[in-house]
Amino acid sequence: MAIAIVVVLLIVGSTVFHFMSPWWFTPLASNWGSIDDTIMLTFWITGVVLIAINLFMAYAIWRYRYQKDRRAEYEPENKKLEGWLIGLTTLGVVAMLAPGLIVWADFVTVPEDAHVFEVMGQQWQWSYRYPGRDGILGTTDNKYVDFDNPFGIKPDDPYGQDDILVQSDEVHVPIDQPVKVLLRSLDVLHDFYVPNFRAKMDLVPGLITYFWFTPTKIGSYEVLCAELCGQGHYAMRGIVVVDEQIEFEAWLAEQPTFAQSMALARAPGTDGQEQTASAQSVASISADYKISDEQLNLLNAYLDSSLE
Repeated sequence: MAIAIVVVLLIVGSTVFHFMSPWWFTPLASNWGSIDDTIMLTFWITGVVLIAINLFMAYAIWRYRYQKDRRAEYEPENKKLEGWLIGLTTLGVVAMLAPGLIVWADFVTVPEDAHVFEVMGQQWQWSYRYPGRDGILGTTDNKYVDFDNPFGIKPDDPYGQDDILVQSDEVHVPIDQPVKVLLRSLDVLHDFYVPNFRAKMDLVPGLITYFWFTPTKIGSYEVLCAELCGQGHYAMRGIVVVDEQIEFEAWLAEQPTFAQSMALARAPGTDGQEQTASAQSVASISADYKISDEQLNLLNAYLDSSLE
């Protein structure tokens, strides 16, 4: 009897905690409210099943509790009960799967008028690339990656010369306009995730993955890496700023193009800046995310070994 009471109390407590929990979704700032809807539908279906099974278990514990001289009755099968269980389970799975497939179909169908920019992930930072005036991103290949050309843009590709490069943890997008995000990794698996946008996708070495969203609220939103990617995984963060179109264009105009970056790299007096840039990058991460001295030393040691 005591066990049955404990089971009931646990299910009541879990249900109350779910509705009163201070931990919930971050405020939605994109068009993907349908993702929230599918999650809520899953919560309701699995929640009802959880309550029903546990209440039945508590009833069975009470109803068939030990009594002297009571004998168990063996029943090899119950086709009627099995039919009901199979039917209800099928309905539950379909009810959860069908809306998810509908949302997924929208998720992989990018609007034709979507703006495009590229996210490049590497341990443990984000970099970004926008098409220039020609509206076309230049060809990239990891064999071209070096300090002067961190994006690996093919040097003689005319489409890449005006590509706009953002080597910062802050990226901007215009409000109320669909955005297609191309994703690639220089080293290991990463995952570009902005909780307020709901949409996320893995960065897989050797592949170009993508997702799209439409930002609906002006503001700054945190970027996270949602795939364990090494010692500095926790510090692989950034900011997405949603702007009005005018502010977005003004910010974009301040960013250097690939041609400008290469010209600067070839300019006299730029030798030996690799170590300085790396140190500044680590110092920036340390200041932004309050990394301990021990963790900072690990990052510095990793960068030093990479540069040797």
